[in-house]
Amino acid sequence: MRVVSGIQPTGNLHLGNYLGAIRNWVRMQDEMAEGQECLFFLADLHAISMPHDPAELKRATLEMTAALVACGIDAQKSVLFNQAQVPHHAELQWLLNGTARMGWLNRMTQFKDKSGKNREGASVGLFTYPVLQAADVLLYQTTHVPVGEDQKQHLELARDIAQKFNNDFASDDAPVFTLPEPISPPQAARIMSLRDGSKKMSKSDPSEMSRIELVDDADTVMKKVKKAKTDPEPLPSESAGLVGRPEALNLVTIYAAVSDISVDDVLREYGGEGFGKFKPALAELLAETLRPISSRFNELLTDREALDAILARGASRARELGRPTLDATYAALGFVR
Repeated sequence: MRVVSGIQPTGNLHLGNYLGAIRNWVRMQDEMAEGQECLFFLADLHAISMPHDPAELKRATLEMTAALVACGIDAQKSVLFNQAQVPHHAELQWLLNGTARMGWLNRMTQFKDKSGKNREGASVGLFTYPVLQAADVLLYQTTHVPVGEDQKQHLELARDIAQKFNNDFASDDAPVFTLPEPISPPQAARIMSLRDGSKKMSKSDPSEMSRIELVDDADTVMKKVKKAKTDPEPLPSESAGLVGRPEALNLVTIYAAVSDISVDDVLREYGGEGFGKFKPALAELLAETLRPISSRFNELLTDREALDAILARGASRARELGRPTLDATYAALGFVR
C-alpha cells in the first residue's frame, strides 16, 4: 500500500484544513504497517498555474512545511517534500500530455471555476494541471489517494490516463502504471466561517475573524470565538434542534471534531446552555489543542536549516521512488536515452 497526497503552499493553515485533511494524514501515517508508505508533498509546481508572487511562494512553502510538521507529519515515518525538488513530476506530466485528451480536460470543472469568464486569458498551466496531478500519483505506483468530493474527478482522470497509456504502450501482464484507488477518509468535519455559517472557513476570506489559524495564540482564539456569529437561542439537547441554525451548528461541530466526539455528545453536555457558557469552553478547548502546534510551528520557522533538511531528505527519497516509473515510461514510448 502506498498513499500519496498533496497540498498547495498558500499560506497559514486554518482549523478547517487541519480537521478536514491534515489530521487524517497524520492518522494514516501513524497507522501504516511495515512495508506501507505515505508520501505527502507541497504542490508548488501547481501554484504557478495562477498569478503568483515568487517571494510569497518561497515563504509559503517553508511555512507550510513547518505547519505540517507541527501538526504531526513525521519526516521519519512519511516522505515529505516539495514538487520543485523532484523534476520527475514535470517530466512525467510532459510524457503523459501525449496520452491525455483535450476533451477530458475540457470537462474538468475546476478549470471552468478558476478561469471564470476569461478562459482565453487563463494560463496553459491552469488547463493542463490535472495532467500534472495525474503524474503526481502515477509516478509513485500509488495504490491509494485520499480524496474529497471536489477531487474525485481528478483521480478519475488519472486512472483514465493510466489505463489508456497501459493499453497503448504496455502489455496486460506488465503495465507501466498502477491504477490508484480512492480512499474516503474518515468523515471529516465540514468547518464553516465564524462570520457566516453558510460558507466554508477559508484563508481567502478578507476577514481574519472568520477563521481560526493554527498559529493563533490563546488570546486571539478567545477573541475570535467570542465574536463568532451566533443566534440568541440556547443550544438544543439533540442535533435535530440545530437545523436552520448554521452558526450554532458550526460551533458545536468544531467542538465535537476537536474533541473527537459526536455532536450529540456535545449537546448532551451543553444542551440548554447559552453561548455565554459554551463559547468560553470552546475557546479553551481550541487554545489547548493549538498551543503545541503553534509553539512547534514558531520554533521551526526560526530553523531554516531544519526545514531545508526535511524537504531535501524527502525529495531524495521521492526521486528514488519515482525514477523506475519514469524510466519505464520513457522506454515504453520508444525514447533512446
